[in-house]
Amino acid sequence: MSILVQQAQSQIKQAIEAAAKAAFAAGELPSIPAEPITLETPADRRNGDLSSNAAMAWARELRQPPRKIAEALIQHMNLADTYALRCETAGAGFLNFYYSDVYYADIVADVLAKGDAYGRSDIGKGERVLVEFVSANPTGPMHMGNARGGALGDCLATVLEAAGYDVEREFYVNDGGNQIEKFGLSLDIRYRQNFNEAIEMPEDAYHGEDITQRAKEFAGQYGDAWLAKPEQERRDALVAFALPLNVEEIQANLERYRIKYDTWFYESTLYESGEVDRVIALLRESGQTYERDGALWFRATDVGLDKDFVIVRSNGLPTYIVPDIAYHHNKLVTRGFGRSILVLGSDHHGHTIRLGAVLDAMFGQGRAQFVLTQLVKLVQGGEIVRMSKRTGKSITLEDLLDDIPIDALRFLFNMRDPASAMDFDLDLAVEQSAKNPVYYCQYAHARICSIFRRFEEEGIAPRACTKEELCLLNAPEERELIRLLAALTGEIAEAARACDPARVTRYCMELAGQFHKFYNACRVKGEEESLLQARLALCACVRDVLGNLLRMFKIGAPEKM
Repeated sequence: MSILVQQAQSQIKQAIEAAAKAAFAAGELPSIPAEPITLETPADRRNGDLSSNAAMAWARELRQPPRKIAEALIQHMNLADTYALRCETAGAGFLNFYYSDVYYADIVADVLAKGDAYGRSDIGKGERVLVEFVSANPTGPMHMGNARGGALGDCLATVLEAAGYDVEREFYVNDGGNQIEKFGLSLDIRYRQNFNEAIEMPEDAYHGEDITQRAKEFAGQYGDAWLAKPEQERRDALVAFALPLNVEEIQANLERYRIKYDTWFYESTLYESGEVDRVIALLRESGQTYERDGALWFRATDVGLDKDFVIVRSNGLPTYIVPDIAYHHNKLVTRGFGRSILVLGSDHHGHTIRLGAVLDAMFGQGRAQFVLTQLVKLVQGGEIVRMSKRTGKSITLEDLLDDIPIDALRFLFNMRDPASAMDFDLDLAVEQSAKNPVYYCQYAHARICSIFRRFEEEGIAPRACTKEELCLLNAPEERELIRLLAALTGEIAEAARACDPARVTRYCMELAGQFHKFYNACRVKGEEESLLQARLALCACVRDVLGNLLRMFKIGAPEKM
């Protein structure tokens, strides 16, 4: 929450504590209660801006009915040095506090004074965090899960930055392991088929058109010169030719998606640098492994898993989990990040449980976090869409980038928290109406910009308001809008804590909706000059906050629509 909101809540807690001491001194309470005070925002604003259940929490300790305690506190409540105007008791003993006009005026002034910095905080204390996301297999095109993971990961990194973390974005290129062996095999067969169509492609090879295309490109450059080479040498050459082209294509599509990484990290470097061998040695020395039947096992049952698992096979080869452990060692030890956040599809759930158990044991609880995204269904005309009409193949990220506005892609993929499955409505994504969430938010921003243009055309310029003028913003719709502005810092902080940037997207929609309610209920033009200027100041707050948040998520904030 913002410093001003924290200050207001701190004042109220101190006032309650002082009232309890005064009531004790007056003999109305048997002792000064020790239970800490909690505050919450009432669901119904008629019950105040803040509410405390202190009287009920203290009832057992003080051995008095909550209502009696609340009434004693009210009698001795001094709100003179607080933002609260009054306090009332309700129900079984709730203490309901109502803010003064000055509080709302100061919120508006705070938003205007901080500008682009409003909503940001330092809760992260500069901790270095590495966010890895997408990391699509470079052996083929990016799919729907990558589309959602890309928007989510990039926006999560932005939210963490706004909450005071030192963030870097990284793409992990899987250029090792079984998938690269299969990649080489598939390329090799397609390459040879250019010269002998009778060669058959195994069922478990990669059958995508992209494999055929890369093999044709290789043949176009080298002809049949590689047919006489040893098979493994030829496959290595094909991989060395095709993999950089695939990575380049992935990078180009992600940049179209407005995602730019600080680092493209290659799995192969873990072997070249000796990091894989290092973590195996560390695991052997840790006391958390044992040998059986010639293999090295991790004691997973010691950390709550149902069974132990193999780290190094009896033939001396590491299992697939070892490069992932080595990669996290590189992040958290070699490069010194305080925390690693990895965005993955929900199909990796089982793997992350095992990997998380090893990482927690090696590096400490919570230093490696996994954000699992649920499946996306594409829907059009109420029907599930599985194939691209243009290509007849599964829909890829590139298809979406060609057909859907990028603003809509980034916004709509961040409408739901990662753990929720989502339907992505292709018709809605291209619709230019209030039904489209991103259009709705952009329209609110453009509408406010048009308000200022109209006033400028009439020779009315916005000016700085006095506190007394901002105190005129006391209509219910104005108050609700200001409350929402006051909540922004807390929303961003909570989005960072929960690794859920969708909270900020939903906040944008709520702010846009609340602005429309305000503007329909509260006239700006034609009001007395002081109120007109105060309402223009409130409009400016909403315009700036909406614009900042949209741009923060790399979404356009148009001034005209």
